[in-house]
Amino acid sequence: MEKLPLNAIPEPWEYNPSKWSQRIRIVLIAAIAVIIAIYMGLYQWRLIDSVWDPIFGNQSMKVLDSDVSHKITSWVLVPDSILGALAYLGDIIFALAGSTRRWHDRPWLVILFGLDVIPLGIVSATLIFMQGFVVGSWCFLCLVTAVISLILVALAYDEVWSSILFLYRVWKRSKKFSIFWGTLWGRPNEIAHLVGLEMAKRRDWRD
Repeated sequence: MEKLPLNAIPEPWEYNPSKWSQRIRIVLIAAIAVIIAIYMGLYQWRLIDSVWDPIFGNQSMKVLDSDVSHKITSWVLVPDSILGALAYLGDIIFALAGSTRRWHDRPWLVILFGLDVIPLGIVSATLIFMQGFVVGSWCFLCLVTAVISLILVALAYDEVWSSILFLYRVWKRSKKFSIFWGTLWGRPNEIAHLVGLEMAKRRDWRD
């Protein structure tokens, strides 16, 4: 049986969305967000006295000390900035896990990665922009992390789409939940292998 290369390029892309170069970009960008979020969290924990802001000045501290921020903290029991840092750390961990064929071999991992990056990223960015209008103040570093969240969404969606398309085609071909479920968790089967080959067939397999 023909073997699916590690650097196979799935439809509909002209590149492998699981390739290391793309995932390392996600890791580096998310690492910047982790550092910024921890820095803001240190202020919310009162471990530092102020937050650097080259544009809005003291408005950053008003945002981080706002009722909205305190309410979120009361719900999750940690400052919202630290919660954001944990989410970005999750992005890093998920981006580093698995091979360059994980869209095919570990769909569950890619989907978890997508759930951490895409919905949470969009919600985080939306809340940050909304908070500026609700509080009436703006926070430079908060806006930076919001932009980073949207960049991460743009970098992650293609791999997630490939895994979802792969699972959909396995389900459409087999019509058996047991095969679909096994494929989701990375258990090899003939239908999944054939679908993977079809998705990468007639495509350039050079990474």
